Amino acid sequence: MQIQEPHQSSRFALFNLGFRPFFLFAAISALLLMVHWLMLLGSGQATYSYYQASQLWHGHEMLFAYAVAVISGFLLTAVRNWTSIQTPFGVKLAGLFLLWLAGRLLPVISAFVVPLPAPLIALTDLMFLPLVALSIGLPIIRSGNYKNLIFTLILLIMSIANLLIHLQLTGLTEATLASGMQLELGLILLVMIIMGGRVIPFFTERALAFEARRFKLLEFAVIPLAVSWLVADIGQFQPVVTWLAAANAMLHFIRLAGWFRARMVRNPLIWILHVAYLFIPLGFALDALSSITPLSPYLSTHAFAAGAIGSMTLGMMARVALGHTARPLKLARITVVAFAVMIAAGVIRVFLPMIPELYTTAIHLSGGLWIIAWGLFLIPYTPILLQPRLDGQLG
Repeated sequence: MQIQEPHQSSRFALFNLGFRPFFLFAAISALLLMVHWLMLLGSGQATYSYYQASQLWHGHEMLFAYAVAVISGFLLTAVRNWTSIQTPFGVKLAGLFLLWLAGRLLPVISAFVVPLPAPLIALTDLMFLPLVALSIGLPIIRSGNYKNLIFTLILLIMSIANLLIHLQLTGLTEATLASGMQLELGLILLVMIIMGGRVIPFFTERALAFEARRFKLLEFAVIPLAVSWLVADIGQFQPVVTWLAAANAMLHFIRLAGWFRARMVRNPLIWILHVAYLFIPLGFALDALSSITPLSPYLSTHAFAAGAIGSMTLGMMARVALGHTARPLKLARITVVAFAVMIAAGVIRVFLPMIPELYTTAIHLSGGLWIIAWGLFLIPYTPILLQPRLDGQLG
């Protein structure tokens, strides 16, 4: 069902629907965070005092600023379609966005302008995810669309992951930070597994006019198996983690193979999602191998992060922004180049560090390509996200 809204009169549409501010500033933050991270690496300096070390700040912001912004924008938009009930827009959406932005800016203000209390920084950052969970949870409950409450649950557990990080940063705990980071990365991975299973075969079928293969037993097992791996990983049950990672790698590769058609190479909006999903079984395979070989466990981390999250968010943002502004699903050439550059960034970040002498080169080369990809994305999509829908509807 489609909601019929009043016709849009204002030329400024940033706060008409959730995907607009969060997609735009997710892309901006992804670019700026990487620029600053590479500058920190080059100078050898630590970053903002609240986060204690540059590596921690980098990981936290890539997960809880950039990735969470994309997920929030997507869900605030999707739940409106799933339930035919309006999600926050206008002043409410602007307030939600400003809260997200404050979580990014307060550590900077505290470091360079005026010292701020650590609890204030933590509380501001911690408020965002529960409010997004409430914003999508109420329409889901009101509409009886209960199967999608899983996303509300995931957002609330993400809030717990963020809490574990801030508890250690504020000195209330001694060893919860690493678990919070692991939990958040695993939850983002779970969102991609759930949504990937829904939208990738569906989009592929519509574009290529065929019926994707879905294996009922595999679809039944894929989410519990991913959750089991995450729980074992956080609990550091290493032999169990190894076997579960290997099983996940096999299942996700088979799952993706069922959706594959060679002629999708002609459609960038389709192949970017398939390549992005391919990084998921690759990450699981590298995780399994890291426990029985000298491979670094951070290779699997960046297969999930630089590879799967980077390419999946870029591909989904490109498609959703076109579809929900009533534009044809036709990409500008510059966006296709951005897709290729982002995939290259992920491949280099995962494979080049396997040669120890090229570790630093890999980080800077991959990071540079990441910056270029998001810069290319912003050129055509900034006006799309700021301007009204082409059909005059509010959204």
